[in-house]
Amino acid sequence: MDLKCFKLLLLGGAVRLYFSRTSLATLIGNRVEFATPLNSYKRMQEGVFLLQQGIDPYRGDLVHETPLVLKALSSILLNYAAFLPLLYVLCDLCTAALLYSMSRSFVAQKLKQQNIESKDYDKDSVELQYSERDHYDISKMVLVAYLFNPLTIMSCIGLTSTVLSNFLLASFLCALIRRHLLICLVLLAFETVRSLYPVVLIAPLLLIFARRSAVLGTAIFLVFVSFCLAIAGANFWVMNSWNFLDGTLGFIFYFRDLQPNIGLFWYFFTEMFEHFRTMFLITFQLNATVLYLVPLSIKLRKEPMLLATVLVALMAVFRAYPSLGDVGFYLSLMPLWRRCWKFMAHGFVVFTFFLVTLSMMGSLWHLWIYAGSANANFYFGATLAFCTGQIFLITDLLFAHVKREFCLYNGQKIMIDGEEARILLE
Repeated sequence: MDLKCFKLLLLGGAVRLYFSRTSLATLIGNRVEFATPLNSYKRMQEGVFLLQQGIDPYRGDLVHETPLVLKALSSILLNYAAFLPLLYVLCDLCTAALLYSMSRSFVAQKLKQQNIESKDYDKDSVELQYSERDHYDISKMVLVAYLFNPLTIMSCIGLTSTVLSNFLLASFLCALIRRHLLICLVLLAFETVRSLYPVVLIAPLLLIFARRSAVLGTAIFLVFVSFCLAIAGANFWVMNSWNFLDGTLGFIFYFRDLQPNIGLFWYFFTEMFEHFRTMFLITFQLNATVLYLVPLSIKLRKEPMLLATVLVALMAVFRAYPSLGDVGFYLSLMPLWRRCWKFMAHGFVVFTFFLVTLSMMGSLWHLWIYAGSANANFYFGATLAFCTGQIFLITDLLFAHVKREFCLYNGQKIMIDGEEARILLE
């Protein structure tokens, strides 16, 4: 990391430390857009207190963090609580540094691949190809996109455990791009036991390490399952009870807490008749996990990092308890696909969706909860539009990738009967 990027890292840390000492930190820690039943700092505090008192924190329905994390943070929370914001800031800075390192390795691999394939590229596709300059430009854009994104900053100062999730995902992506198989499996297993949905990232991992060998792929998957069981066993060793499985993975899958958030689950299950719950619960969870996994894996089998990016984004949209911190993480990965931006047609629409809906959420929540002049429909309308904007962004990126791949080999200007043709995806 050069001096300029190191200064950006220090500035990002200073911004987080400053706001963590203001009243904004308390406000963000209580906002449903950032703090969910899974990542709330208050619930983690309660879990640590119950654990120290020798009470099983998973007997009720309040604590949903894994015992290993509670045990790791217990001494800090109880003895050095004043330094906890610093720990979260350092964790967030490590995430940014890992993303920076990952992006440099990503560009290096793209250049290596491009040198092999460039003999088949059209002469008109120079603009669409990665260049040596991208080593610096793309990695710096990724760093800035994470460090100075208001969503990641506020998620950090609100002391949400999304900071830890982002760190684990960034570590996984960095290990993945550098081909460290065992590290990838351990990190993915740990995050899967914590929050279920990252299990889908086993697909890009298998595409990288076992694309041409079904036997090797099966072996890797079995090792991944073994790591998951080992981490679950370590959690059992801390608690001497399996209650944590129902309090973490069971809580996520069965969606027991209907607290509003930026996702799609809460309103639907609030309004739905109880005897339909099981069917729609399975439907929603399939939509959040395996529904898009097979078709995307087949289509993007040659681009596992794009597949990982899209899967992380889909998790942030369709998971049971999403937060804006999850959104901020995958937005920081978008500069990796800078060479596709030329073909992204809905940038203004997506930006408008994000700007308007994020601005409306706070006011509509106030009108609903405090002023009593609105209802749940108003707030859910804003979150639904926000999810729609995210889907526009994801599909736009996928279409742009397909168009770029076509133009690399066929050129950007294709003439039919003397007129320039347009590339349309139907």
